[in-house]
Amino acid sequence: MSPNDKIPDPADDPKVSQLSDFPEEIPNELPHQSGILARHAILEKSPTLLLTFSLLVVTIGGIVEIAPLFWLENTIEDVEGVRPYSPLELAGRDIYVREGCYVCHSQMIRPMRDEVERYGHYSLAAESQYDHPFQWGSKRTGPDLARVGGRYSDAWHVDHLMDPQSVVPESIMPKYAFLADAEIDGKHIEALLETHRFVGVPYSDEQIEQAKTDFMVQADPDGDWDDMLERYPGAAIANFDGQSELTEMDALIAYLQVLGTMVDFSTFTPDASR
Repeated sequence: MSPNDKIPDPADDPKVSQLSDFPEEIPNELPHQSGILARHAILEKSPTLLLTFSLLVVTIGGIVEIAPLFWLENTIEDVEGVRPYSPLELAGRDIYVREGCYVCHSQMIRPMRDEVERYGHYSLAAESQYDHPFQWGSKRTGPDLARVGGRYSDAWHVDHLMDPQSVVPESIMPKYAFLADAEIDGKHIEALLETHRFVGVPYSDEQIEQAKTDFMVQADPDGDWDDMLERYPGAAIANFDGQSELTEMDALIAYLQVLGTMVDFSTFTPDASR
């Protein structure tokens, strides 16, 4: 008997089967492997061969995915209304990236019902074709900003940047009041446009030559901004932060107010082939 008298020894229990009871059903060796599986063991036992064949498989897969792109003229559907950013908007975008706004706010509305109902039409690749780097993402500590343009007034944005909790009490966003004290003069704005043209943004020679003028006049409602609007249709014209000086807050709000406003989705028809 086992040390515990209440539990009988399995060898003495007639209800417990033993291996010796069914000798003909117990295999004497592992199932026979096919030739291919047997050869596979050679790769598993040799680190050099395993690495070589792994690189070969990855190379073939990469070629299959990448090679077709060399025969495509464009992988982004052209959408009417999408244009390069104006100089002031582009400067504001740099401030947006510099301050890490993208860490908490994505600019990518997915084609799912709950997202479309909350934020608006799903994001198009064409809307980000002039972004370097693009602002798509999945991290949302705050709401998605792909369609924030025109949704709030300039004054609301000023209040929100100065003291986020004054307009959204539950917000954990830090204060950016210092942007209203940081004056900008667009000293290097021509070089910024030239750099973006170098990476593919189609800024014309005229747009680069007039960059400084367009930069200043977009924040001056009393200025001569007709030519600027011809170069950048739909750009918001306003003294965004209400101060006489041109500040980083002006630039950031100009950028926020253009997000999602370039495409007229009431007339937009997606290309069925995309």
